Amino acid sequence: MASFLKTLLLGASIALIGAAAHADNNMPIRLIIGFPPGGALDSLARSLAEELRSTLKEPVLVENRPGASTRISIETVKAAKPDGRTILVGGTPPFVLFPMTYARLNYDVDKDFIPVAHLANVPSVVSAGANQPFRTIPEYVAWVRKNPSAGSVGMTNLGGGLHFSVLQLSKAIGVPLAPVSYRGGAPLATDIIGSHVPLGADALASQLELHRSGKLRILGVAGTKRLSWLPDVPTIKESGYDAFDRANAAYAAFVPAGTPKDVVAKLESAFLAAMRSPQVRAQVDRMGLEPTGLPGADVKRIMAEDRAYWRPIVEASGFKSED
Repeated sequence: MASFLKTLLLGASIALIGAAAHADNNMPIRLIIGFPPGGALDSLARSLAEELRSTLKEPVLVENRPGASTRISIETVKAAKPDGRTILVGGTPPFVLFPMTYARLNYDVDKDFIPVAHLANVPSVVSAGANQPFRTIPEYVAWVRKNPSAGSVGMTNLGGGLHFSVLQLSKAIGVPLAPVSYRGGAPLATDIIGSHVPLGADALASQLELHRSGKLRILGVAGTKRLSWLPDVPTIKESGYDAFDRANAAYAAFVPAGTPKDVVAKLESAFLAAMRSPQVRAQVDRMGLEPTGLPGADVKRIMAEDRAYWRPIVEASGFKSED
């Protein structure tokens, strides 16, 4: 009788374990993003989710977890079960710059995550109001040298690549430029258009249509090559300053450390296939992003190169994030 009960209990336990595993596999894959609905990253994630559903033959949901400069979304994925069903889709600055600017983080960028795929670059631009007396970066430099008290530069956050690029430009031209933080691209654009701030630096997506309509003027683009949307606008490097060569951010996908290699490989393949989709690439282009679709190993390499570039610049600035 005792033997029979043991066998019965063992069978029940195995059944429960199997049922739990089956239930886990039936849970939808979640793409976690650190911004509210409606922005460029949210649109990218939803386009990817649609493609991933088709490729993986599984339900894929987008879950918005905004707050704390995207750290809430990052910590959500860190704490998730490493089974490939919770994926962070986010920007690379929290993995590159935050460890240099925050005194304490609740995650370790190298130990807590595995990069899955590089998804897109986020082009940035420097712009001014259409009524400003300068139309190019060299003209702006000449103007601000004559008006050094007007060296404010608006941007949507401090502690990012654009912030430190402005500090590098300040050093190069010998004028104290002052980064000013705005709560989003819309209020920044309003002040640029109204000439309340002489110069602004932001993502292309926030500025392109305003440039096309003549409400503001894009003076130069970050990075080392011109943008397809603005073939006639030179890079800031072409204007004689390399301060913005690595200012552009990127979007990538990550899973928690401990995710099995075969699961990571399957997800990497699915994300790369999604980024080759004409529908996704067209959507990405409309959002002012540059699709990449590179494997996880490239994410790791690019972030390592970015850290090596930014570390001495950040340390020299003395800047520390406080939020």
